[in-house]
Amino acid sequence: QVQLVESGGGLVQAGGSLRLSCAVSGRTFSSYSMGWFRQAPGKERDFVAAISSSGRSTTYADSVKGRFTISRDNAKNTLYLQMNSLNPEDTAVYYCARTRLQIGEWVPDGASSYNYWGQGTQVTVSS
Repeated sequence: QVQLVESGGGLVQAGGSLRLSCAVSGRTFSSYSMGWFRQAPGKERDFVAAISSSGRSTTYADSVKGRFTISRDNAKNTLYLQMNSLNPEDTAVYYCARTRLQIGEWVPDGASSYNYWGQGTQVTVSS
């Protein structure tokens, strides 16, 4: 069974930075693309960023492009999300997720493409 555990959330002032981590159990981490999603209170879960299994391909939501960076360390079975220039609209619970299929440089932005999810970590940005 694959388990994903996020960490690194917290309270930060607008303009600040945070780095989220997602530790993934199992031996297959390096074979799957990974993604980050977020959900604000009363809203749907939204795509944030995705990275291919190799790390060579990435994609971002327009709202975070240029501010957030997704990366991975396959030797450590860990996914990261570096978040800079945070603003109150970034306040949400952030989830990491693993794709259903092993497809090369696939970087999907739809939640239905992912079948393993972490429990989430809260990020709160104060103004």
